[in-house]
Amino acid sequence: MSAPEPSTGPSEHLDVVVVGAGLSGIGAACQLREHHPRRRIAVLEGREVSGGTWDLFRYPGIRSDSDMFTFGYRWRPWPSDTALADGPLILDYLRTVARERGVDRLIRYRHRVVRAAWDSDTARWSLEIDRDGERIEITCDVLWCCSGYYDYESGHAPTFPGQDDFRGELVHPQSWPEDLDHTDKRVVVIGSGATAITLVPAMAERAAHVTMLQRSPTYVLSRPGSDPVARALSRLPQRVTYPVVRWKNILQAVAFYQLSQRRPEVVKRLIRAGTRKQLPAGVDVDVHFRPSYNPWDQRLCFVPDGDLFRAMRRGRASVVTDTIETFTEHGIRLGSGREVEADVIVTATGLRLLPFGGMELEVDGEPVRLEQTMAYKALMLSGVPNFVYTIGYTNASWTLKADLVADYVVRVLSHLDRTGRRVFVAEKDPAVGERPFMDFQSGYVLRALDRLPKQGDRAPWMLKQNYLTDVRTIRRDPVDDGVLTFR
Repeated sequence: MSAPEPSTGPSEHLDVVVVGAGLSGIGAACQLREHHPRRRIAVLEGREVSGGTWDLFRYPGIRSDSDMFTFGYRWRPWPSDTALADGPLILDYLRTVARERGVDRLIRYRHRVVRAAWDSDTARWSLEIDRDGERIEITCDVLWCCSGYYDYESGHAPTFPGQDDFRGELVHPQSWPEDLDHTDKRVVVIGSGATAITLVPAMAERAAHVTMLQRSPTYVLSRPGSDPVARALSRLPQRVTYPVVRWKNILQAVAFYQLSQRRPEVVKRLIRAGTRKQLPAGVDVDVHFRPSYNPWDQRLCFVPDGDLFRAMRRGRASVVTDTIETFTEHGIRLGSGREVEADVIVTATGLRLLPFGGMELEVDGEPVRLEQTMAYKALMLSGVPNFVYTIGYTNASWTLKADLVADYVVRVLSHLDRTGRRVFVAEKDPAVGERPFMDFQSGYVLRALDRLPKQGDRAPWMLKQNYLTDVRTIRRDPVDDGVLTFR
């Protein structure tokens, strides 16, 4: 990519710049407009449309693997009893919320933040922005990064032996061709994560057959596609039912995660028994659905109404657990010597992490090396003033954490207003021990740990991954806690 052309003229100054117009960015801007309506705000989006993940991914069956009563915003109820919604429904919800709150008018498309430099003398950020090939500059008091943590340009796509020999169509879910027709074709989906689990039953509706080819199994759990409590309370006003259903789902998720951490063998047996009941005869649950790791060491995969297992029972889909020796002209030859024939191969091999959308950070002329920083409450970086980021939970709904971060930023800005301060920064205590940023064994995390900030061995530097704890520490505890300093 060529460097953007330099711009002339004075730079614009804003109070808060939000980077990213996806789920987190739209929610952030809505809360800023509601609680700080006098502040000048802009949402900078590198792509030409809003929606983030839910516009980018176009593969068949794309859906949330978190229930929509926690994936929806706390302050804007999810409008139906659908528990695991598809991508178009989620995208419509996000854009509707943006229109309702006037945030759609704050979004500036094709504005990619390349570099952000903090200057302590002026107490502001200078943002270098690529606007359709032109370089422009915007300054702001507070920079809030809501761009997620993965690379929007490309996913993780390893090169397989013999890949160029394959005569069929080879696609990655992150770059799904609009004209791909898999009707009556033999499809192989490489992978066993949430994307593969979603693709297999969706493609099986039209394909001749779909094979999910996995190197190792994943925990797969079935849950109702429609929330039974929401359905039972549907005649009551939404202002009454939404908090009830939301908290029911929150407490269920927290309890299941805690049980998985404390009694993993019990949870393994429960998952195995549920999976075994749904598999067709002849499919060995211990070969294909018994991972080597404990539940929640990696994210669990949820399927609405057991659609994956239903496709298998109908003979429309199957699971093969093996290694890939090489691609061939007509499919894939496995380590066992068996060849799986395919007309279409989908490499659902995962994501690539790209912290802060690849934006370079500087503080007073010094580059910020993320691996040398420590995450404060998993929403700020040590030594980086007036900078906030939103990253969701790995063991629960992304939006639960995004809502908390928004609440926190609103409170910090209010504290600045009350005290007349302009700058906030978390300073790392040398006595705090370091730990990896995410205690998570998924491949996309492990591949990037050496490029991520650290977390600490104690509060407020430790990432608890517990919503109930974070409600207290992020939403309710004083912002002036002696670690976050104001000046």
